[in-house]
Amino acid sequence: MPDLAWDTIIGGLTGNRSQKPREVGLTMVIDTGLGISQLRDKMELAGHCIDHWKFAFGTSVFYSKQILQRKLALLAEQQILTMPGGTLLEVALIERHCRDYMTHAKALGFTAVEISDGTIPMPAQRRKNIIQCALDADLKPVTEVGKKDPRRQPSAEQAAEQALLDLENGAQQVVMEGRESGRAVGIYGEHGEILDESLSTIIDIMGQAADKVIWEAPMKDQQAHLITRLGGNVGLGNIHPDQVLAVESLRCRLRFDTLHGVSEQMRRSGAWDPEQIEPKTNVSQT
Repeated sequence: MPDLAWDTIIGGLTGNRSQKPREVGLTMVIDTGLGISQLRDKMELAGHCIDHWKFAFGTSVFYSKQILQRKLALLAEQQILTMPGGTLLEVALIERHCRDYMTHAKALGFTAVEISDGTIPMPAQRRKNIIQCALDADLKPVTEVGKKDPRRQPSAEQAAEQALLDLENGAQQVVMEGRESGRAVGIYGEHGEILDESLSTIIDIMGQAADKVIWEAPMKDQQAHLITRLGGNVGLGNIHPDQVLAVESLRCRLRFDTLHGVSEQMRRSGAWDPEQIEPKTNVSQT
């Protein structure tokens, strides 16, 4: 963790944020084609805020091996888990055995794989076998629950039960499908609004295991809602590389969307009085 510029002033706001390497509050970035120089800049600025890095859908197919491995090496320096998108695995399953896919992903330098059935059917036993296949290849299995077609969505109960089964079978985390659009899939309505009943059902069924969920939430309002409801250490995915620090600010109540509710609550409880004048302090400005 770097020496943050404002810790002596607002350290109380960021103090409850889990630190890397962390088990909860993960931020998963979705990369649709960031260049090496851009990635290096992102790592220097915000690498300490990122936990998982997903090469979206099949985009890594179009990288040269040299460029892909350079990117993976930069991400490894920041202890960031790296994985190809789940859709690429689905394509590979149609053409080859999953063992070939896992072996190749490991040889390229990936540290995890996303296991999904967002497009293709996947029987329960095969899903379990693929999780084990990843473990056998020394890759972290991260499963994704849900379908990409808005007309084929599992119920909230089905999603929660699948997530629990995946974790029981060895998945490290479970991603709840939200797509890149954040609309009409999973816990989201057609305009991107969160369906609170679905969210509550999943949380209630999963109990403490809900901490292992990464909610794909590409929209700011979705991120703010989940943080307000589940706390700053909720898992969030499909975060654009340019939005990592914006999301971290939401987590730590450094934006209106998550600060206003907390400040009002503190005012009503007496924990903070806007009329009170603070005593003078000697704070270093360096």
